[in-house]
Amino acid sequence: MTAAATLAVELATEELPPKALRRLGEAFAATLADGLRARGFLGDASAATPYATPRRLAVTISQVRGRSPDQPYKQKVLPVSVAFGADGKPTPALAKKLAAMGLAESDLARMMREPDGKAEALFYAGVKPGRALAEGLQEALDEAIAKLPIPKVMRYAAAGSYYNDIAFVRPAHRLLALHGAGVVPVTALGLAAGRMTDGHRFLSRKGIEVATADAYAETLRAEGKVIASFDERRATIAAQLDKAAQGDRVVAPDALLDEVTALVEWPVACAGTFDPAFLAVPQECLILTMQQNQKYFALTDAAGKMRARFLLVSNLAAQDTSAIVGGNERVLRARLADARFFFEQDRKARLESRLPKLDAVVYLAKLGAEGSQGKRVARLAALARAIAPATGAAPEVAERAARLAKADLVTDMVGEFPELQGTMGRYYAQHDGEPAEVADAIAQHYWPRFAGDALPEGPVAQAVALADKMESMAGLFGVGQVPSGDKDPFGLRRAAIGVVRILAEKGVALDLGRLIALAFAAFEGVPGFKPAAADLAGFIEDRLRGWLREQGASAHQVEALLSVPGVPLPSLPARLAAVQAFESLPEAAALAAANKRIVNILRKSGGEAAAAIDRALLGEGAERDLWLAFGRLGPQVDADMTRGDYAAALRALATAKPAVDRFFDDVMVMAEDPAVRANRLALLRSVAATMNAVADISRLAA
Repeated sequence: MTAAATLAVELATEELPPKALRRLGEAFAATLADGLRARGFLGDASAATPYATPRRLAVTISQVRGRSPDQPYKQKVLPVSVAFGADGKPTPALAKKLAAMGLAESDLARMMREPDGKAEALFYAGVKPGRALAEGLQEALDEAIAKLPIPKVMRYAAAGSYYNDIAFVRPAHRLLALHGAGVVPVTALGLAAGRMTDGHRFLSRKGIEVATADAYAETLRAEGKVIASFDERRATIAAQLDKAAQGDRVVAPDALLDEVTALVEWPVACAGTFDPAFLAVPQECLILTMQQNQKYFALTDAAGKMRARFLLVSNLAAQDTSAIVGGNERVLRARLADARFFFEQDRKARLESRLPKLDAVVYLAKLGAEGSQGKRVARLAALARAIAPATGAAPEVAERAARLAKADLVTDMVGEFPELQGTMGRYYAQHDGEPAEVADAIAQHYWPRFAGDALPEGPVAQAVALADKMESMAGLFGVGQVPSGDKDPFGLRRAAIGVVRILAEKGVALDLGRLIALAFAAFEGVPGFKPAAADLAGFIEDRLRGWLREQGASAHQVEALLSVPGVPLPSLPARLAAVQAFESLPEAAALAAANKRIVNILRKSGGEAAAAIDRALLGEGAERDLWLAFGRLGPQVDADMTRGDYAAALRALATAKPAVDRFFDDVMVMAEDPAVRANRLALLRSVAATMNAVADISRLAA
């Protein structure tokens, strides 16, 4: 086996799609390393380092063997009873098997007889010789290319060919493969491997020779003016932006920073300015214009107010950057002028005057004429009005906010930047003189937009947000467009989680079943619509289970909480804390087991329990003690529940353990006398009701 050394593999290409570059680079490196490891070329100390620039995907892997180690193996040949006849001599079947394995009869001396189930079999122990790196790398490279998460494949012709017979993310021009100082003779995408790479398109030259695999990244940096590592280039850009900001805050979302990193090989951050008069336009519009159209970074002061300055990242190093900055300032000026024009034009018409245009905007095609945004707004208004009392909002204000919530969809600004829906509606509502809570609800009814996002703040915004999410879920469930697998094109899972969070975290005391009923009632009489309340309830409950698990609940605790019918969602956090505290008590396990026994007895009794407990039928001793114990506990638990002190209610139950234990030790529940049996079942039903007031603790039993 030849000595281990660093391996470098690079595919030099035309400009790769920037939004996919990071993922492509990481996948190429990881899959290639995994392929080599599976073939025995890597050791425990081997480590892969990914590289990705606009015009290359590459990886270096340390401690790569030049030849994989020999692999001992043991292979079953035949059962002994088949391999040898009664005379002990090899059978024709054995001879045929040996020939198929490339062995001779003389190899029988190296074989072993070992148990194989109930019989004995003949095994051959051999050694599979290792393979050269070129052979293993070729297979691993082919796999890595085939498994790349390419967003859209291009087909192109290889050099000297007239046929578009090569498929890859972008045309590839060079393949580099070095093991130590030597070239590994592999091929890919019609290219033969060498030691040459290409530098920066403008700052360097084509055809840079890389002496060794270890020198790959440094050679590109020194001779090619390329920072090959995506992460290093990203960190360099972030540091340059921070320095150029001169104390201001850089608006640098991760997606924008990743995309800019994927557009440059030798980043240079520069600062530019624009006319402060543009700051009269909402800064969300200006920032989005900079980010989406030009990939610029906006600047704000410490309070978040936008500055009339911006940062750009150039792919050129120049002593005088004034020409670069000046050109970008001119381009930005035109973009900001467009944004200002959209904003000024939009404000010439009130939001309310735009409502008729929503009738021409299709929201849910399967509902036909009822599937327009205009019809949807009418349903939202009615639903928000019905929900408003539960959130503490004035019904007429909630209805007004819901009626205007989608009007900004037909504005010029939202038409250009759909991401600003809601945000622009708030600005236009404020300009129209709408109440502040209406304007805020227009913006916040989309919240939460993603995991961990803020929730709608005011009662009106909460009512409209619940109406928006419930109408969306009910409508889509009603026409059969439900999520399947990992596909959720309408964001229904996000909507369901939003409903759960608003109800639970904002303390909205609205029964989930009632909310679902209101949502489906909004579609009454709509042709082609089929109510699916049970399906939607199950869907939301699944999201509720997930939310509880995120709060730290175990699977048993989730079942305990959700098995109690009609539990208000706002009480769930406190109930969960109480259940978790209860489980730490020494009496908890026994009480949970006893409760499980009670639940099973009641389930199997088939409704034999009496309507009420007859004191005259209670036996002396354990049976009467249990009745007395829970007669005292019932009012105490009820008082604790009324105060919302669920932990106190469960602690009180712990005192009943001796009475419960004695009952099951001394009393036969299923007595022969039907009246006594029915009375004891009624007693257990009363006990279970008290024990399960906070949560079904039988679910906590192992």
